[in-house]
Amino acid sequence: MKPAPFLAALANALVLAAQSDAMAQPPGQRPPQFHSHDVAADRKITFRVFAPRAETVLLAGGDIPGVGRGAEMKKSEQGVWEVTLGPVPAGAYRYHFNVDGLAVVDPRNPATSESNSNTWSLVSVPGSDLFDAKEVPHGAVASVYYPSATLKRMRRMHVYTPPGYESSSDSYPVFYLLHGASDSDASWSTVGRAGFILDNLIAAGKARPMIVVMPAGHTGEFRFGGGGGFERQMAEFGDDFSNDLKPYIEKHYRVKNDRAHRAIAGLSMGGAQTLAVAFGHLEDYGYVGVYSSGIFGITGGPNGAPPNTQWEEHHKATLDNAELKKDLKLVWFGCGKEDFLVKTSDATVEMLRKHKVDVVYKETDGGHTWLNWRDYLAEFAPLLFNDK
Repeated sequence: MKPAPFLAALANALVLAAQSDAMAQPPGQRPPQFHSHDVAADRKITFRVFAPRAETVLLAGGDIPGVGRGAEMKKSEQGVWEVTLGPVPAGAYRYHFNVDGLAVVDPRNPATSESNSNTWSLVSVPGSDLFDAKEVPHGAVASVYYPSATLKRMRRMHVYTPPGYESSSDSYPVFYLLHGASDSDASWSTVGRAGFILDNLIAAGKARPMIVVMPAGHTGEFRFGGGGGFERQMAEFGDDFSNDLKPYIEKHYRVKNDRAHRAIAGLSMGGAQTLAVAFGHLEDYGYVGVYSSGIFGITGGPNGAPPNTQWEEHHKATLDNAELKKDLKLVWFGCGKEDFLVKTSDATVEMLRKHKVDVVYKETDGGHTWLNWRDYLAEFAPLLFNDK
């Protein structure tokens, strides 16, 4: 009699796991028992990985304070490498191990976060009223595929629906939330903790129940340094967003389709995309948020290139249209004082104010990291859809 498919699959998985451990250790040495990551009450994190044959192991994680280009790990007699960092602020942190030059996700941690071109292991540090998983009603985050006629293929987005959406017949405001160049459509709901932030704000009565749509910002392979056709991808994203994604949401979800109940915001690359989409169709958006971003090139380019004035010239009719701006309820910018795009944000805000666009601008401590972007979302979301 053949084993059930589930039992056969389980047996195969156990065999593969045993083979993996065997490959990582010298002959005759069994791997010791250990936790790959521990979060202490004082918010210090200890990371461990079993790599007895490795010469050097570093912990990598761009948003973890104190890591820099990599935190050196020390090897025990059992072959377990270890490092303790912190205390760190409450939040979610991506990390991986660099084992003799090879980037390796944590093999003992099933929690992961997709990036633009790779996957990171993920650790959550509790202690925040904003983005801890609390005992409140929770919404749902779904991975949703839609057909893109613009790009002639299926595309993926993530969609948050608030608590009670499934059992209700109500229509909801919609908030489009865009990611940065290093990220994917899964980033806001994993390392960004967007679902938990909305759950907690709604439960506390600080934000209205809303649908949050997290699109994929890349339309093809992306490389830093301009080699990935950035301008072309920006245009393709805008066309896909307006012609395919937004109509799909309005057809398949109970969203309110008027300007007063539609918001858009994004971080870094997503902030630039937000400005392009919003000011290209300002009649459609009542709320606009830009996190750690602005008009790229507005302060000048490399090698002394002059400031980019094309965006302002292209959108001048919209920027100077008093009737369109009259029902623009909020334009909100946030940027860290140590962020490499802070001058870009400053110059973009100045340009918008020159055209009498009322901008709320908040400069905070910190740099170009999720430590700021989660806070910006938690501050921006309560400002949305307050006019009944």
